[in-house]
Amino acid sequence: MREFVSDLLHRYGDDVPVLTHQHTVTHGRLRESVAAEAGLFAAAGVGEGSSVAVQVPPSFTRLEVVLALWVLGARVIPLSPRRTPAEREAEHALVRPQFVVRSAGRFGGAFRERHELVTERRADGVPALTRHRLVRLRPAAGGPSAVVGRSTESVIREVVRFTSAEGVARRGERLLLPTGTSTGFGLLHALAEGVHLVFPATGSAGDVQRAAAAHEVDFVAGLPVHFARLVASPDRAALRTARAALSGGEPMPPEVADGFARAYGFTVGECFGTTETGALTVDVAGTSRPSVGRPLGDTALRVRDGLVEVALDESPYLHDDGGRYADGWLRTGDRGRFDARGNLVLLGRGDSLVVVRGRSVDLTEVEAVLRAHPLVTESIAVFDGAVRAYVGAGGGGPDEAEVLRWCRERLAAPAVPDRVHVLPALPRTSGGRLVRDAGVLAASR
Repeated sequence: MREFVSDLLHRYGDDVPVLTHQHTVTHGRLRESVAAEAGLFAAAGVGEGSSVAVQVPPSFTRLEVVLALWVLGARVIPLSPRRTPAEREAEHALVRPQFVVRSAGRFGGAFRERHELVTERRADGVPALTRHRLVRLRPAAGGPSAVVGRSTESVIREVVRFTSAEGVARRGERLLLPTGTSTGFGLLHALAEGVHLVFPATGSAGDVQRAAAAHEVDFVAGLPVHFARLVASPDRAALRTARAALSGGEPMPPEVADGFARAYGFTVGECFGTTETGALTVDVAGTSRPSVGRPLGDTALRVRDGLVEVALDESPYLHDDGGRYADGWLRTGDRGRFDARGNLVLLGRGDSLVVVRGRSVDLTEVEAVLRAHPLVTESIAVFDGAVRAYVGAGGGGPDEAEVLRWCRERLAAPAVPDRVHVLPALPRTSGGRLVRDAGVLAASR
């Protein structure tokens, strides 16, 4: 990773812009900042094979820290800065970092360009004993998070296949990221292609629109929730310079894709990938929907027993894989099929098909009906012996009785939730994905 990142940092001239929020960072300034951070980390004892947890909020500082650690050959473990002390210790017990880099101040939720840092050494930490240089935690329903590792080779292959995809952001284009983070291939793709990343203050519709208009962005890449917000508060003029948009992280609800096209005059594309592999398919134009496009570059996908699998040379899991990897194939947990043109069509999660009172129920259909309610913005349906629903409805949503009535008029009896919990917003992972763990959802009530 050391050589790859060093090469990326030196591909473009000093004056070429790379990061923008209120101010702009050029490639020359980024190189200086990364070198300075690397020097400080090296003085603290970080080196080749060190394992380092990064708990820095979305910021230029966070991106520079990640690059500096990779330049030193360290393993980077991005963790959310939002965790409680107990949650943080549980995460540390799973990944055993030797060092923790965190912000010295409190995280207010908005993007900040700079944070003061504290680097702590942990006595119980262990060095990286494998080739994995990017390690993430993937939430697992009903149990501890899976510890997922990406090797240097895996990351490089993803950057190469993504940058080769038709329609992605290219040199000199301005790419707006509502998530405020770009730890993985997004940052590396920008460095590889000379893309200029733009960060809004938050992922709200207003902040995204203001940043898009002020910086005349060419491209927007976010989660379905960001595009749903843009649909709910449309402003076509704000995105007048954008040529494309790309959604990832979780499937795009058809009603959001259709609403965005009507409101803004162009279609949101789809990117499908996993924590274990990164991007696997991309359809920037969004013309193959309901598919998510064809497999990228060197990616080999298949559907076996109704589930999407991807070929990998080795297991991406640092600990128990729960039976997800076998004989060179990783089971993604997503149901799917290939259409006549070779595009992958996702059909929902593997655990979304349940049996209720002897009848098959697809929880994704329940979620779609819930989202169709005019006052519901997001939905999750889970099964723990009974169908239970959680909906996000902002500050003035419907009550449970109203949502249940809505469901009874549109769903077969076994699919109607036993309970509906109406919340201002549903819990999400640090990467912005909806949490589908029944225990976490119950605790959020």
